[in-house]
Amino acid sequence: MLDLKFVRANLDVVRQALANRNSKLDVGEFAALDERRRALLQEVEGLKAERNAASGEIARRKKAGGDAAEILARMAQVSERAKALDAELVQVEAAETDWLASVPNLPHESVPLGKGEEDNPEVRRWGQPRVFDFPVKDHHDLGCGLGLLDFERAARLAGSRFAVLYGQLARLERALAAFMLDVQTIEHGYLEVLPPTIVNRDCLFGTGQLPKFAEDLFHLTDERGFSLIPTAEVPLTNLHRGEVLSEDDLPKAFCAHTSCFRSEAGSYGKDTRGLIRQHEFRKVELVRYAHPDTSFEALELMTGHAEAILRKLGLPYRVIVLCTGDMGFSSRKTYDLEVWLPGQQKYREISSCSNCGDFQARRADIRFKPRTGKKTEFVHTLNGSGLAVGRTLVAVMENYQNADGSITVPDVLRPYMGGIEVIAGR
Repeated sequence: MLDLKFVRANLDVVRQALANRNSKLDVGEFAALDERRRALLQEVEGLKAERNAASGEIARRKKAGGDAAEILARMAQVSERAKALDAELVQVEAAETDWLASVPNLPHESVPLGKGEEDNPEVRRWGQPRVFDFPVKDHHDLGCGLGLLDFERAARLAGSRFAVLYGQLARLERALAAFMLDVQTIEHGYLEVLPPTIVNRDCLFGTGQLPKFAEDLFHLTDERGFSLIPTAEVPLTNLHRGEVLSEDDLPKAFCAHTSCFRSEAGSYGKDTRGLIRQHEFRKVELVRYAHPDTSFEALELMTGHAEAILRKLGLPYRVIVLCTGDMGFSSRKTYDLEVWLPGQQKYREISSCSNCGDFQARRADIRFKPRTGKKTEFVHTLNGSGLAVGRTLVAVMENYQNADGSITVPDVLRPYMGGIEVIAGR
């Protein structure tokens, strides 16, 4: 959430930022509410001044034995008017808060202008796509051909956009998750966390999923307002919700391997084949709390931590920076990592690393106390996939496929696979 005082003082800046984000939010609506708020406050202050003056006059008249009935009658009217104004002021301020909760974060000045994904510039590229001397299969045909990937039975169990993995393919996904966790915890210093995959509304508001993106979530049907997490970013970011940390506590770095659940609202017809866009998938998520002075350095660091997984696996990829029109709701700046998929002959997103500034911390009330003893400040929060396990599985299958339909296990994963070098079916 943006700072209310900043928005009031910088309406033109906010208006331009929303235009750059292709947002249809009307800053004029907020300006009208704020103008009404100021008018209400001014009238309330006038009534208070009148009431204070009248109190002295009533005391003087009573002391002199005079009649204060007329003033008392006026004060009764003033009191009723003040109550009505206070009630309206509460409504206006609530409407301002609701409007503010729907405003996306302001892009950092280094974010390129653009309307959509076609305007996202490439930052760097690593690795060369493999040249195959046989017809390439996509992961759907590879997995089904080996008898290790089953969408038909998954549909009977849960419906479309689910999958069942068997045998060595299931083990390969488990191996990938364990490998990612080991790299992020042992080499990069993240603290592994095993959080709940059910969270409350406050957590989802804190990270920005609510209220705007409620349709993207799977909600539990009881009255407690719980939902399944769309990403471990939600519980990890909210670990210190409502707390005041010490500056010495920063930075904090968490990672978690969890299932993630997304309704994929608005994605009808997209990526219906295979594992790319599922209702349930697993991901290793990275979350950092950073000092405001160093959060953009932390973004570069965290993006490098996600890239390290792809490099160790030998998977060609590229990094793009999202333009203003393609950024996520809570982000100030985002890098996407896109891995090469031979079966699609294109790069596809496998990680998104974002600096949210104080946007989420303000919503979740996560602060720190500076060493200087000054007033508390909001931390800056960052999140990124390190990586999406299912999509990494897809990339390994397609990039390491063999002419006979088998899949070579990358060297770094073999210790996690009990020494298995090739996946050749059940």
